[in-house]
Amino acid sequence: HFQLPIMITFVCCLIALIVGYFIYGKFIERIFGIDAKRQTPAYTHQDGVDYIPMPTWKVFMIQFLNIAGLGPIFGAIMGAKFGTASFLWIVLGSIFAGSVHDYLSGMLSLRHNGESLPEIIGRYLGVNFKQFMRGFTVILMVLVGSVFVAGPAGLLAKLTPEHLDTTFWIIVVFLYYILATLLPVDKIIGRIYPLFGICLIIMALGVIIGIFTNPNYTIPEIWSHFTNMHPDGKPIWSFMFITVACGAISGFHSTQSPLMARCMKSEKQGHFVFYGAMVAEGVIALIWAAAGCALYKVTGGLNTGLSEVLANGQSAAIYDVCIKTMGSIGVALAMIGVIVCPITSGDTAFRSARLVLADW
Repeated sequence: HFQLPIMITFVCCLIALIVGYFIYGKFIERIFGIDAKRQTPAYTHQDGVDYIPMPTWKVFMIQFLNIAGLGPIFGAIMGAKFGTASFLWIVLGSIFAGSVHDYLSGMLSLRHNGESLPEIIGRYLGVNFKQFMRGFTVILMVLVGSVFVAGPAGLLAKLTPEHLDTTFWIIVVFLYYILATLLPVDKIIGRIYPLFGICLIIMALGVIIGIFTNPNYTIPEIWSHFTNMHPDGKPIWSFMFITVACGAISGFHSTQSPLMARCMKSEKQGHFVFYGAMVAEGVIALIWAAAGCALYKVTGGLNTGLSEVLANGQSAAIYDVCIKTMGSIGVALAMIGVIVCPITSGDTAFRSARLVLADW
């Protein structure tokens, strides 16, 4: 008789993330001291472009995709090389570091009229550091946006007729970036981001359901595999923390939070939008780290299966996991993930650069 396997470590980690959201998230909210009656920048500075009141669910989905993209997938898959120890970093990092960072950076922006990161830093660390962060943040955002042009353009070139080459798609992606950067936030980003965010969630759910329903896949338990499983022997400290990175904490998120701080209707939304989006990203990262451990088997060290897949690029690993867990449906979701998610990180990076320059 078919029975669902009991993968205790994964289930406990998942429960911990959910409990952390409700308990520690509320604790941080109390420390910040929200004022539900205080008018938000979406109303006090409403301009129909960047400051626009939007529904809570939509603000959450945009924030989620802004900060997530492919970060919790690529990083988590590479983090799986270290074995189940990556689960702890994702869970504890998301609850006590990443979500706290995202919540406080988002709420500080909300409290200070939706200001960009350098302006907030200037309030607390002085004019000189504000000037430095203005230049640094703009350069960083342009670099991030540029990075997320070539990859998707190359993949689109492979899937389209030969005359639509990489150069053509780079131009198309850049034109889209210009529109997404300059048009009102609810015209493009507000309409397509929630759909792509849902696709990212469905892809993760499909992966974990595929693992649980396939008797050939087993997520290892942490008590029997709590050692460094990296096939090349790379030390956990500090390689795992900078590998998983976005799936536990990321400074990039604080550059994205002001976008949604300008669209929130109440300070009460902060817990769900800022803290909740990072917890959701932690769940995505946990699922992909589990997939990396389950599909490529944990031995004395993770065998070369995962290394061989990653040798063909991180996109190849996403394809491999999706095909093995979801079949043909997984291919379609993998395509959406590999092509769309980087683009949705690039366009908001450029939009953030515009907002920093505008504040400047």
